[in-house]
Parts: sequence; C-alpha cells; structure tokens
Amino acid sequence: MDPAVPAERAPGDQTALAGRPARLRVGVVGAGRVGAVLGAALARAGHRAVAVSAVSSASRDRASRLLPGAALTDPPGVLAAADLVLLTVPDDALPGLVAGLVATGAPMQGRLLAHASGRYGTAVLDPVARRGALPLALHPVMTFTGRREDLERLSGVCFGVTTPDALRLVAEALVIEMGGEPVVIAEDDRDLYHAALAGAANHLTTLIVESAELLRGAGVPDPARMLGPLLSAALDNALRLGIAGLTGPVARGDAGTVASHVEVLRRVSSPAAAGAYVAMARLTADRAIAAGLLKPEDAERLLDVLSGTRE
Repeated sequence: MDPAVPAERAPGDQTALAGRPARLRVGVVGAGRVGAVLGAALARAGHRAVAVSAVSSASRDRASRLLPGAALTDPPGVLAAADLVLLTVPDDALPGLVAGLVATGAPMQGRLLAHASGRYGTAVLDPVARRGALPLALHPVMTFTGRREDLERLSGVCFGVTTPDALRLVAEALVIEMGGEPVVIAEDDRDLYHAALAGAANHLTTLIVESAELLRGAGVPDPARMLGPLLSAALDNALRLGIAGLTGPVARGDAGTVASHVEVLRRVSSPAAAGAYVAMARLTADRAIAAGLLKPEDAERLLDVLSGTRE
C-alpha cells in the first residue's frame, strides 16, 4: 500500500465513500478563488485540508485564510499527501497540468482527482485515469470572490457533475457535503452546458454595466438603485415564466421606439453596443413571434427596423 494512504482504507475507496464519504485528506492544486473555497467547504464538512499548491502571493494568502494548516507544496507533493485532489486551475491550463502530473510521476493510484472546470468533463483527465486516478468533474454554478462568504453561497448551488458511472455516487455525495445540488451532465454536452452558463452570467454583467453607463450619461446619479428592482423582477419573470414573462417595446411591436433606441445608441455609444442591441432585439423578436406574443403585422414592421430597411 502507498505509505501516504491511511491503513484503514485506500484513497477513493468507493464503498466507504458512497452515500456519505469517509473522511478524506484533501489537497488543492491551484488555490484560486474556486479551489480555496471548495477545499474549505470540504473541510467544513469534516474532511481535512492537508496540502495546497499556490504560486502567486494572492493565492498563498487565500490558502492561509481558507485552508489553515494545509502544507504549502508543489503539485506532486499535493498528490502524495491527499486522497482527494482538487485541480482548480484555469480551463486552458488544465490539460497542461494533467500532462505535467503524469510526466513527473506523481502518485495517482486510487486517488480521487477532481477538477472544477465548466468546459471539461472527465476526458481531460484520461491521462491520469490511465495511471489509476479516479476522475471527477465537479463544476459549481456560481461566481466566486475567493472570500469566506462564498462558503455560504454554496448552499443550494447546482454542480455540473460528469464522472464514470462507477463514481457517480461518490461525486454526488461530495457535492452534497459541500452544500450543493449535483446535476449530471453528459461528457458530450459539456461545451453546450458551459456556453449556456457563460452566455447568461458573463453577458448579463456586460449588459448591466453598459446600461448603467448609459443611464449615467442620461443624468441618473445612481444607476444601480434604478436598475435593481427592474432587473430583479425581469430575472424572476424569466426564470418562472420563460418568454411569457417578456415585456417592453419588442414584445409590444413598437417599431418606432426600437428604431429610436438604435439611433441614439449609434449616436452616443459604440457601434458594438448598437449592434448588440439589434442582435438581442432580433433574437427577442424571433422568440416573441414563435410564442405568439407578436401580431404578424407588428412583427413585420419591427423586423424591418431591425434589418435596417427602415430608418
């Protein structure tokens, strides 16, 4: 038996982990905003954070705050010390990290290796799985600041889980222990899954920041105060009612109003902002037409404006 493994069981023992995981020694490779918080969530659930790899001063400080007592070491050292290792590096760095761990001969047999990337499933972990590691993809659907309040925000958060069938109970149990809700995502669906999440969260941020800047230009002293109730209601309606919750000039077929919006955006903002408004208005119109919210004659006038055939 590997000397780094407790005598009472091998790391990743599925019988011990199923349902309620046995207490694991947790290691974190990449103590960024996500890794340090997930490690802390596992520690709060009763596991033990034993080792962390952190390069920048910010990540080392984060590790000392959220993972006190964890030894600072290199990635192979993390694997040697832990039963469950979180590979929480940026998406583009994950394949290189996996290849590097294989090249260094880091101990892997029987260890749970989990990444938190939304883009990847477990195929990216195939090189370490061939060396005996147990691969898990556990992606929390939440934005992270890397501060302790993120631990409370994990409560009820969905995790996109991709894993071999034999490890599904293990993955689901770990997510539940962190306070999350596991949602199984097929390997082939990871790109679509991640595109949907990134499009919603990232583009929403850009949209709100853009709207706030336009409101400041219109003389509004506190755009957040004005936007907050409106956006909260719009989000609630969209999540509960779908396209039936749509309101505004596109839903009403107010072609003249939409034309004035495009004109003022072209004048006071950037071509990209005006183009984004037109693109989203077209998508909104298409959905409103399909849902029967727009009358054919109103839809025709609106689409004329959006296609640029009417000034």
